[in-house]
Amino acid sequence: MFDVSLLFKIGAMGVLLMVIEKVLEGNGKKEFAVLANLAGMVIILITIIGMISNLFDTVKTMFTF
Repeated sequence: MFDVSLLFKIGAMGVLLMVIEKVLEGNGKKEFAVLANLAGMVIILITIIGMISNLFDTVKTMFTF
């Protein structure tokens, strides 16, 4: 089933990415900020893909006779 705490984790990861990006850009490390941002987005997308996979498995089991 869908867990609301997972939404809060994704939101917290987004906030953490923003903070890391601002700190790195403030120190003149724009390239590292972009890399950190991309890595964080990949992690978040993998989490969301796992949730979608669980949703499809649930729907498949509902319609299996």
